[in-house]
Amino acid sequence: MQTMTASPMMFPVHSYEYREFPAGTDQSSAYIPLPDVQIRTSGGLSIPAHASILASVSPVLENMLDRPRKRRSSEKIIPILGVPCESVKAFVRFLYSSRCSDEDMVNYGMHLLALSHVFSVPQLKQRCTRTLCARLTVDNVVDVLQLARLCDAPDLHLKCMKFLSNEFKAVEQTEGWKFLQDHDPWLELEILQFLDEVDSRQKRRSRKREEQNLYVELSEAMECLEHICTEGCTIVGPYDKEPPTKNRGPCNKFTTCQGLQLLIRHFAGCGKRVNGGCRRCKRMWQLLRLHSSICDQPDFCKVPLCRQFKLRTQLEKKGDDARWRLLVRRVMSAKAMYSLSLSKRKREEGPREAIHANPPRTRSFTTL
Repeated sequence: MQTMTASPMMFPVHSYEYREFPAGTDQSSAYIPLPDVQIRTSGGLSIPAHASILASVSPVLENMLDRPRKRRSSEKIIPILGVPCESVKAFVRFLYSSRCSDEDMVNYGMHLLALSHVFSVPQLKQRCTRTLCARLTVDNVVDVLQLARLCDAPDLHLKCMKFLSNEFKAVEQTEGWKFLQDHDPWLELEILQFLDEVDSRQKRRSRKREEQNLYVELSEAMECLEHICTEGCTIVGPYDKEPPTKNRGPCNKFTTCQGLQLLIRHFAGCGKRVNGGCRRCKRMWQLLRLHSSICDQPDFCKVPLCRQFKLRTQLEKKGDDARWRLLVRRVMSAKAMYSLSLSKRKREEGPREAIHANPPRTRSFTTL
């Protein structure tokens, strides 16, 4: 097979020949060592290089160059096979200059990642990882995932898995996925397990969000109950005050208050009082009990049955069950978090309102 030699123009010219220096320069420093090693590619291309430069960048190449040769006069040859010749050129250019063009990254990013892993060049590996993460598509994600697994690139591996979880229906139709199913069942199982974990995590997050919303709604209901029984709202008010007027405006939480007022009116006039009443009455009993569990001033509280529920809980030896205590803690936590967020919002809006109310005065000048 005929061996071709790469043109020196592919690499820094000063790496192969001496340069003419200005007058007065020490001529002994003008001579640059000639290439002393050849890099052989799969296509028969031979790339001249310097052993000292290769060894300083890659510890793997350093070990290869330090191996004893069969003949002292034999030429040092480093085979880099299995990848396109142009990718090997780009790899050698990076070893000399620590730079790689965007065109080379686009055309040979996967090959350069493999070379950077095999020859232990971390800077090039990081560059390839970033480029491949930014250029993932439905058609190449399976191939990039397999390469990331072989080249020990965890960031790229995770990026591919997340891309698969978002575009799995489209990836299933590609040839790369079908090839993976036929030749790498373990990786297929790993992907399916990851997708199942992502789905389970999303369901848990959604369930937790729904539970948190429920605790926030119960916390608002407790505040509205105190507000109705202390100050009164549109249609329901405390017994020791005059009934609310029709012209009274709604409160800040009118949606919650309105539903709670309708529930209180139903609770007061419901005829089904056997076994705790109807379903709506039982809900009202639970709200009153929940308020009693949260209230810390039952002797002065105006919410009905607050003190009675407190005494009943104290008289019963076993007290509330674990689930009820957990509900009380969650509602109190939601109430505290809401109070903190409200106070923070007021602090942030205070300076803004002050600025709008008292805008800075501009100095005026009079002409004489």
